[in-house]
Amino acid sequence: MTSLPGDGDDGGRDADPGDDEARPRPLVCARCGTRAEDLRPTWTFSVENGVRQYFCDTCSRENLRAIEGRLDSDWW
Repeated sequence: MTSLPGDGDDGGRDADPGDDEARPRPLVCARCGTRAEDLRPTWTFSVENGVRQYFCDTCSRENLRAIEGRLDSDWW
């Protein structure tokens, strides 16, 4: 499977073309807009239409039933 640019499993980091090191890119909750500098273990993400979207812990908890409702039965 091929990933779109910026959609890899790099924890929200992109390489700066003028820099040898990858720099952290702030994560933004796709639902409420909360920002985080680093990927938090309580945040979730989904890939929707080929685009990775992150959700903060508050939005994840508030929408847990909807999230679980979309999982294949193999996951539960």
